[in-house]
Amino acid sequence: MSVIRESFGLSFEFFPPQSLEASFKLWSAVDALAGLSPDFVSVTYGAGGSTRELTRSAVSVIRENYGLEVAGHLTCVNASRQEVMDVAKGYAESGAKEIVALRGDAPKGVDSFSAHPEGFVSSIELIEALKETGDFKIRVGAYPHKHPEAADDQADIEFLKRKFDAGADVAMTQFFFEAEDFLRFRDRCEKAGITGKITPGILPIENWEKTKKFSARCGTLTPQWMDKAFQNTQTPEETRMLSTALCTEICDDLLCEGVEDLHFYTLNDPSLTQDVCRALGRKIASPALHKVA
Repeated sequence: MSVIRESFGLSFEFFPPQSLEASFKLWSAVDALAGLSPDFVSVTYGAGGSTRELTRSAVSVIRENYGLEVAGHLTCVNASRQEVMDVAKGYAESGAKEIVALRGDAPKGVDSFSAHPEGFVSSIELIEALKETGDFKIRVGAYPHKHPEAADDQADIEFLKRKFDAGADVAMTQFFFEAEDFLRFRDRCEKAGITGKITPGILPIENWEKTKKFSARCGTLTPQWMDKAFQNTQTPEETRMLSTALCTEICDDLLCEGVEDLHFYTLNDPSLTQDVCRALGRKIASPALHKVA
């Protein structure tokens, strides 16, 4: 049974621009998706915390110009505890009331994460420090497929439980390609005693070959049937139609199974995300209604 409704929660992830052209792309994406009335949007860090200042600036601009709730990403990479908490303080001063707290990936060219001598050694410590401030709603990552550094699937779930015990409010998953991947993960989390809210992360597929390579790096399984489906498309229009249909179907299945919120990884391209949300019944407000004067 299909779910066509406007009442589901919605959020979008953006990444900060590192060039003038990228800036135009980001603000175009925010402008297009703000009309879908998201509950919040998030802005990522680059690898190794390389876009820390750009992220903080983007958080401030989105909050000021669009009046949206913004969650700034925060990682433990290449920074002392004081430096990390100073970033958090900057988020709070710009009006951001939410943080996506992550350990973070190792910088490019480095095989594994290594804590700064004066830094947080894990996301658990970061969550605990943020919780003590009382300033933020804390969102964390979760992994329906085994994280590349985890011993096994159960280790991922046990670590997620520790995140909630440390003070996390909501978990947002890595992307996946079949609704059953999330639903099985949700069931295993419930069995492990996790009661915190878990929101599925959704990735509309803009380029299947690039998506497959990225999926391999982060441990996300790619279904063989999906690979064949994309190989059988003949034109960019067919590929786009397939991407939209598959993503809409996944979201619809999740909503039918009681999922209340969807978090979209936009890659700063609003078009597919916008099409999927509209197919699910979400109306788009006029730009004049969501920009702050």
